[in-house]
Amino acid sequence: MAFVKVATLAQVQKGSFTSVDYDGEPIALYNVDGTIYATRDECSHDGGTLSGGTLEGMCVVCPRHGAKFDISTGEATALPAILSIDRYKVNVEGDDILVDLDI
Repeated sequence: MAFVKVATLAQVQKGSFTSVDYDGEPIALYNVDGTIYATRDECSHDGGTLSGGTLEGMCVVCPRHGAKFDISTGEATALPAILSIDRYKVNVEGDDILVDLDI
């Protein structure tokens, strides 16, 4: 496992999410009640970005067709998506958000 710094806590306010790019990898970072989660910022249904969508509890809703994904597991929870999205392990060290991009 190789954790890399992708953002700081200031970039992801509680109850929100943002997209960052690390070496060409689109990563969505979510802050739910102070816990940071990370997934690939790409819908498994059509390849569009998840950023621009909404965060509903532990689910991100794709802005294009309404597919939903559990951000803690990556599992698709609503059609039209049936395939999971990549989920990454996260460590927070001080104000730094580190993500393990090895899936």
